[in-house]
Amino acid sequence: MIPLSDISAQYGPMAGEIEAAVISVLRGGRYVLGPEVDAFEQEFAAFCGARRAVAVDSGTSALHLALLSLGIGPGDEVITTSATFVATVAAILYAGATPVFVDVDPKTWTIDPALIEQAITPRTKAIMPVHLHGRIADMAAIGEIAQRHRLRVIEDAAQAHGAFRSGVGAGLFGDIGCFSFYPGKNLGACGEGGAVVTDDDTLADVVRQLRDWGQEGRYNHVRRGFNNRMDALQGAALRVKLRRLPEWTSARRRIADRYRRLLQESGVVLPAPSAGEDHAYHVFAVRLRHRDRVRAAMMIDGVETGLHYPRPVHLQPAYAGLGYGRGSLPEAETLAEETLSLPIYPELSDDDVGRICASLIRASRQCELEDETRQLAAGSAT
Repeated sequence: MIPLSDISAQYGPMAGEIEAAVISVLRGGRYVLGPEVDAFEQEFAAFCGARRAVAVDSGTSALHLALLSLGIGPGDEVITTSATFVATVAAILYAGATPVFVDVDPKTWTIDPALIEQAITPRTKAIMPVHLHGRIADMAAIGEIAQRHRLRVIEDAAQAHGAFRSGVGAGLFGDIGCFSFYPGKNLGACGEGGAVVTDDDTLADVVRQLRDWGQEGRYNHVRRGFNNRMDALQGAALRVKLRRLPEWTSARRRIADRYRRLLQESGVVLPAPSAGEDHAYHVFAVRLRHRDRVRAAMMIDGVETGLHYPRPVHLQPAYAGLGYGRGSLPEAETLAEETLSLPIYPELSDDDVGRICASLIRASRQCELEDETRQLAAGSAT
């Protein structure tokens, strides 16, 4: 079986380094924040090209605290996309604000800038684009809209570690960027973790206070904060992994290029080409009319695939109260029904990619043939 992802394959070559780093933390006795987290923040900020990074306990916390640092709360609206994991929307609600959905661009699958302005109201305070699958959204257009309407921009870069455009790292096109270090991410912790990056010292300082009970110095609580601190064990493990992230990102891009070459004549809809390094390929998804049938056939072939995400947030039962019914965001809905995520991780071999593509093409063509046969049979019957 070719798995959708293989964290254990990544762990093996650096097991000694991670275990040594973890043991050092255990022996040192500083288990929450501390020097390992401080060092990781400095190194991650340098990697992204940011002035500051603040580590927290999850990507969701990063989004939540980023919103609060910008003063966004009850009565405010935040424009975002429904083609994302629910954490994007949940964080807006945690802040007390209201998410306003805009549909996605059918080519890039990220938020469509052409639809943003019509969603702006006097209550709009921010735009939260999502770099879906690791592709940087159209931040030039989004930034221009935000500047014209005096809106803040919070980037959900949870899937975009290592993505850059014109030398600018994901998370640095807006006011503040948010990352997740969930284990399956391109840069994954050995548990939960997250971070914000920004060039604004004031925002970074506010997030640092909010993550640690609103403290400015011990027992001096200047804000109503939260317990969103990163564990030192995660900081230590992430430091080891961060050194390998450029190599892993290059491998993901090579695998994505191979997928494109092998599938270019297949009839499968591929993700739009990326410009340079603006895609980190956390996910390589294709679009298929017979997605579920193809997926079942590929599993029989020994190829595991995934669904990111099979139901957009606005159609999730928990978010029905936001008032968006089926048909309100047609591109996001079609994307959810058609996308199939193929295995992509740095250790995936060329032979495995070839096998995956052969299985995908075979299953897709079989589905097409079955449809044609049924149509012919139905025509004969009439």
